[in-house]
Amino acid sequence: MLLSPGEPHHPLTSKEGWAEFVAEQIAAPVLVPPAQLQRMSEHECAAYEQSRLDYHAQLVIVSTPTIRHVATSGRKRILLNRSQRSARRGLIISGPAGTGKTTAITQLGKNYEQLARRRGELGPGALPVVYVTVPPAATPKMLAIELARFIGLPMPARFSQVEVTNRVCDLLGTLSTRLVLIDELHNLDIRTRIGAEASDQIKYLSERIPATFVLAGVDLEGTGLFTGRRGAQIASRYSLIPTAAFPHRTADDRRDWQALVATLEQALRLDAHQSGTLLKLSPYLHERTSGMIGSLSHLIREAALDAILNGTEKITRASLASVDIDQAAEGCRPVARRPPRGKKTA
Repeated sequence: MLLSPGEPHHPLTSKEGWAEFVAEQIAAPVLVPPAQLQRMSEHECAAYEQSRLDYHAQLVIVSTPTIRHVATSGRKRILLNRSQRSARRGLIISGPAGTGKTTAITQLGKNYEQLARRRGELGPGALPVVYVTVPPAATPKMLAIELARFIGLPMPARFSQVEVTNRVCDLLGTLSTRLVLIDELHNLDIRTRIGAEASDQIKYLSERIPATFVLAGVDLEGTGLFTGRRGAQIASRYSLIPTAAFPHRTADDRRDWQALVATLEQALRLDAHQSGTLLKLSPYLHERTSGMIGSLSHLIREAALDAILNGTEKITRASLASVDIDQAAEGCRPVARRPPRGKKTA
């Protein structure tokens, strides 16, 4: 199914939004030769421009080492947990913001569901993957309600935590759910009473629901997730996959970064862009984004939108410099030191 980026979509934290995400195919527009472009009507030119704006607003998902590691590890955990009746093993993805955690776990879920459907492993009405985010100051009941909201299961306010949890667990068991993705786990701090109770709820859900649990959040090691008695239980059942910014110190580091930049550049659909321009600017792109994959994607996508809107149809260092990206990446950039007073610079 090819979804139009201009159409309103359901949130990813709902079964309708997740189904759209799994079925979504990003089709790259075909570039029109200049001679043909001049013969196109105003309406056709507008449609051509809009199709490329929509495309660059999304662009491609690059298969980074983190995405590949999570995909491989997640697939093995699902296979290992098939015959487990308790103490199922899961994954925890932790690292700074902008290092691809959400992309990694959602791609794991998407790839798993697509493969299961192609193989005919799912019956009608099956819901193999669930994706939810942890709300701020989450309580055990709030976590269960998030799962119920994803399913579309109405929950009267009078229902207790136990009633909501039981209904959710029973329904997910009948829907053949095999993968539960819980994002934004940093909103849960088990050093507090509410956070500790919510952590216990996740453990209880993983016991009741015959699925592999994959958790993701920002710098989870600092939330107390692995400390104390509760932390020891989590550490004994989950493997930690850390994420980080792309380094740029060794030749291998630079080669990996260049491969990432080249993949994004090859995906561009700009009429006047010279292939290899971004590849030559890879050191600048690393300095500008501090090696953050999320910041790099944002920078290139917005520069591509600017190139279409202002008619230049190409990305240059100057156009990249005009794009404002997230403060996390900008704040890591080295600041040029001012020369000592009284001394002149060449």
